[in-house]
Amino acid sequence: MVAEPGGPEDEKPQSDEAHSAFSQPAGTEPPAAPPEEDHPTSEFALPAGVTPDSPAPGSGSGSGSASGSETTGSAFALPSTYSFRDSPPAFTPAHGVPMVRLTKEAPWQDRMRTMLRMPVAERPAPDPVQRHDDSGPAVPRVLDLTLRIGELLLAGGEGAEDVEAAMFAVMRSYGLDRCEPTVTFTLLSISHQPSLVDDPVTASRTVRRRATDYTRLAAVFRLIDDITTADDEISLEEAYRRLAEIRRNRHPYPGWVLTMAAGGLAGAASVLVGGGPLVFLIAALGAMLGDRLAWLCAGRGLPEFYQFVVAAMPPAAMGVALTLTHWSDVRPSAVITGGLFALLPGRALVAGVQDGLTGYYITASARLLEVMYFFIAIVTGVLLALYGGLQLGAELDPEARFITHDRPVIQIFASMLLTLAFAVLLQQERATVLAVTLNGGVAWIVFGAMARTGKLSAVAATAAAAGLVGLFGQLFSRYRYTSSLPYITAAIGPLLPGSATYFGLLGVAQNELDRGLASLSTAVATALAIAIGVNLGSEISRLFMRVPGAVGGANRRAAKRTRGF
Repeated sequence: MVAEPGGPEDEKPQSDEAHSAFSQPAGTEPPAAPPEEDHPTSEFALPAGVTPDSPAPGSGSGSGSASGSETTGSAFALPSTYSFRDSPPAFTPAHGVPMVRLTKEAPWQDRMRTMLRMPVAERPAPDPVQRHDDSGPAVPRVLDLTLRIGELLLAGGEGAEDVEAAMFAVMRSYGLDRCEPTVTFTLLSISHQPSLVDDPVTASRTVRRRATDYTRLAAVFRLIDDITTADDEISLEEAYRRLAEIRRNRHPYPGWVLTMAAGGLAGAASVLVGGGPLVFLIAALGAMLGDRLAWLCAGRGLPEFYQFVVAAMPPAAMGVALTLTHWSDVRPSAVITGGLFALLPGRALVAGVQDGLTGYYITASARLLEVMYFFIAIVTGVLLALYGGLQLGAELDPEARFITHDRPVIQIFASMLLTLAFAVLLQQERATVLAVTLNGGVAWIVFGAMARTGKLSAVAATAAAAGLVGLFGQLFSRYRYTSSLPYITAAIGPLLPGSATYFGLLGVAQNELDRGLASLSTAVATALAIAIGVNLGSEISRLFMRVPGAVGGANRRAAKRTRGF
């Protein structure tokens, strides 16, 4: 029997489970309404008394349900004042972002430096110069070759930005895109991501030994120039073979020539500060003895710090011995100053400041820390000799630095001899020795004209002369398509603060700390002026060169700068 709808069987008991949890319980009175100010309102609601503007016809996504009702618009709807003919300026222009085209006439250093200073998303696709098979480039071998080339450049004293530019040039020449080289003081690494969906490939290499050989450095630059040139087809096997030959090549000068060059550098430096022929010979003999002792310590495996300590002691000891003999026509200070010129780490100082100015702060800090250790080693060796001389009754004259010697012709030839000896110590190619010697002579002429004749500050004159050295060195390197270091490092030799360093150490040894620290501060300021002047001269030379940029002439990008924010 089926029950009729609405019958007693269809009724259900009204239990507590059938009521809502938020319903008013039976037998209770509803609470009084809250006051008007307690009513919650939306933060987007219009204030009382404000009438919303009526939307323009056709604007908004909502539609009114009745005449006079408010129309609710979409948050993504265009404003009523928008017009596509008069649109506001956008972040990306309507014609798109200008495309960067690299000019083939510019040297590969400038082209790759431009690429490194661009964001990754704005870099153009690589134009492979070297051919490979249909399967694509051999990524592990290309990365290994790039790291080996970067290792030789970094070990030879090249700046971090130039090493990254060289590594970037090799990778793009073999068709590897989306690569990021990273250079620190002792570590080289490369990260390559084939595409957005592939895993990145990372390789690294540690630089454990450094050797100054600018002939090898120039050979590596020629190899990179051939790899980046479309006229020469260099396979990976050919590049590996040439790189192995560069590693196996002997130094261009034997050991005895390097020792003679160290003596010539010290003798020429002693003439620059007022020494005569006898001072030249004694300073040269002290520097050669210190060089041989340093070679002996190196053969026994002693760290480089102790090699500098040992090399600084013989010139200082000879200066003290001359003081004890009471020769009136010999200046002991010139002998000691000449010996210091052969030891001051001008190459590492210039490279460290250059890395700091181009944004590589970790590498710059490590290089400057190395310079500080070398300087402390020189200070230790000289102070040991000076303290020993003072105990024996040697009377070293700190006022000798105020004696001026105006011998412009002799000093110009001495500066050129100093630069020539410095170039030999740096193992430069014979073809570059003449150019760097002339560059050093010009630097001393500028310094003498400003400091001696013009009576200007010695630090300012040093900065101006160093800037000219950097300018000429950069022009020479672009003409020869090689590194600028062989044309710059030796040319700054006559400008090194050897005299200020010696008199600062003498003040410390004689317990006159104020005078000693003031002289050492002058030496530090002069060294920084040299480094900054060289970098500024190099940057000025690039302003007059054709730098690749965007179509229509883009501004030259800075090197990893944030402009203070």
